[in-house]
Amino acid sequence: MPTYRELLNEVKAEIEEIDASAGAALVERADAVFVDVRERDEWDEGHIPGAIHVPRGNLESRIENAVADRSTRIVVYCASGARSAFAAKTLEELGYDEVVSLAGGFTDWKRNGYPTQLPQGLGEEQRRRYSRHLLIPEVGEEGQLRLLEARILLIGAGGLGSPASLYLAAAGVGTLGIVDDDTVDATNLQRQIVHSTDRLGDSKAESAKQTIEALNPDVTVKTYRERLTSENADRILGEGWDVIVDGADNFPTRYLLNDASVWHRIPVVHGSIYRFEGQVTVFRQGDGPCYRCLFPEPPPPELAPSCSEGGVLGVLPGIVGSLQTNEAIKLAAEIGDPLVGRLLLFDALATEFNEVKIERRTDCPVCGDHPTITEYIDYVEFCAR
Repeated sequence: MPTYRELLNEVKAEIEEIDASAGAALVERADAVFVDVRERDEWDEGHIPGAIHVPRGNLESRIENAVADRSTRIVVYCASGARSAFAAKTLEELGYDEVVSLAGGFTDWKRNGYPTQLPQGLGEEQRRRYSRHLLIPEVGEEGQLRLLEARILLIGAGGLGSPASLYLAAAGVGTLGIVDDDTVDATNLQRQIVHSTDRLGDSKAESAKQTIEALNPDVTVKTYRERLTSENADRILGEGWDVIVDGADNFPTRYLLNDASVWHRIPVVHGSIYRFEGQVTVFRQGDGPCYRCLFPEPPPPELAPSCSEGGVLGVLPGIVGSLQTNEAIKLAAEIGDPLVGRLLLFDALATEFNEVKIERRTDCPVCGDHPTITEYIDYVEFCAR
């Protein structure tokens, strides 16, 4: 059995290392992405300017969101160069072409007098605004900073997207994306609380943006006044989102979003509603099932009417959308136990919650061991057959 030192020497022999001066030259030329694999407390004490933080324990699950292009030149560093050596080896095994480890790590970088950067701290106004979060040990300043750095994409600014957008903005999620091509209609106002009577006929995405920006100036809102399609999914999802909140109201979009999120490795907080019933779960690639594991085939249209056909209690999307927001905040702040592999069912008439365990299917055509769907399909045709 080899010792740790022997394993480290073996890995270092298989990867490329550069010293601090070579790393500084890359920073000056902006010719590489620096990935800091240290723990949060180490990062908080300072890091290389412009570096992104992906702790070693989360490297495999997060690197594709942080650096999607595998041809990108990456410099991995830790405190002394040991963890980064193993991390560089892992990235090579994941298919990244140009990966080097910073010999001597951040310690040697500082010793040579190269510039460092401290993480952003909360301002006085932010401390007042988020004071109730700061009082919670599980959130605190560290969790609030994660929220302010988080990027969450909402699919839809309707019944589920309305409460989700408001509470995510209130919580201080730094960047919210909103995908919706619809306009505000009078029938929406019974439940879609992000909109108002004076905005009838306006774009839902822009209406939501206006409300959110008035609620919290810390939040940047990016709108996509278009429906999510096979043509734009990669463009929209490729913009570095940490979490997606699914407020779609039709099966073609749900299946499309599922496939795209699996391929982009972005967790999805799924929610759906009908009359008095709602459900919430979290689909996270590599850590549980996907939407196709739960629903391999869409139900016949007569068994799954839309809210416009079957109706919905106005408060129900507020409850379900708030539950989705809770899951999204937990994922972004890295706290709690998300609803991965668990489907939460809510009955508003009985005021009753039930939970159903769901498992990843090894024969799933998208996330299974041998996927058969590896590119976008005609989702309208798939859901209509």
